[in-house]
Amino acid sequence: MKLEQNEKSLLFSETIIPDIFFSDYFSELSGDYLKIYMYMIFLSKYKKDIKLNDLSKKLNIPLKTITDGIKYLEENKLITRKTTGYIITDLQELTLHNLYSPNLTISKEKVEQTAKNKSRAKAIEHINNMYFQGIMGPSWYNDIDLWFKKYNFDEQVMIALFDYCYNRSAMHRNYIQTVAEAWSANKVQTWNDLDKYYEKQENLNKFKKSIAKKLGKYNGLTQYEEAYIENWVLNFGYNMDVIEIALKRTTLKQNPTFEYINNIITDWHDRNLKTPAEINTFLEQRKKQEKNTKELKSQINKANYEQRNYDNLDFLYANNNSQNLNNDSQDENENS
Repeated sequence: MKLEQNEKSLLFSETIIPDIFFSDYFSELSGDYLKIYMYMIFLSKYKKDIKLNDLSKKLNIPLKTITDGIKYLEENKLITRKTTGYIITDLQELTLHNLYSPNLTISKEKVEQTAKNKSRAKAIEHINNMYFQGIMGPSWYNDIDLWFKKYNFDEQVMIALFDYCYNRSAMHRNYIQTVAEAWSANKVQTWNDLDKYYEKQENLNKFKKSIAKKLGKYNGLTQYEEAYIENWVLNFGYNMDVIEIALKRTTLKQNPTFEYINNIITDWHDRNLKTPAEINTFLEQRKKQEKNTKELKSQINKANYEQRNYDNLDFLYANNNSQNLNNDSQDENENS
């Protein structure tokens, strides 16, 4: 694997990393990936050819982590694959290329967007000062503008998006994008939409805690168990009154699983049962049907039992008659 960059004397040379790396990439790299990238930059100045095994030993990083790290760096365009190895990407040139878009004419739509753009510019400046200490990387401006267009968020929602991620120490593009996708999927565009979404999420969290407590899961729920609950509440539209009916039925089963509870609730949904009253009526009817079926089965078994006894009596009676006839016949023979 050959790495290339301009060659300088080792004694007087220095490894220069552009500020754009720290503003746009640094926080997203794990510790091992950062070590790999830094060392690759260092080696590239001298056009060193190094094998992955040697790189693993030199950095004291497992070989699989080395290969995963190089794949990550390539996917994020920090390095570029060549036939002989890799070349370190010029991040300043890459950023300039991504930002540059010639604007030869101004359309009517753009003129109409001027007021909105000014409002968005203020929001972006607020994000820059509040969450990037005033040194937000140029590519972030592109991303925010794209998110405005893609999700149709208003300015307050966009600021709230960064505030949400900042408070969770997750100022990474992928994480911000994931949160934005979730909000958009829940039809969040305005501040009022976001407020309703937060209220719904708060109620959902209360449901999760209540269900975990009722089932004795004091260590919390797994991701899959939470997904079941979200489906019951968000997609089926069931409240805690309905869910609790299903939870109570777990007392009839030893070590019930969430899949068992989900099967019960899904069956109610498939039958278009929506309220506790409808569900209780259905359960009473089914209980009555089961009782009638059990009684019918008991009657059938009783009838079968009586029939068998009757058949046995007939058999014994027939045998006795046959035996008597044989005895009478034998007596007649002896008398003659």
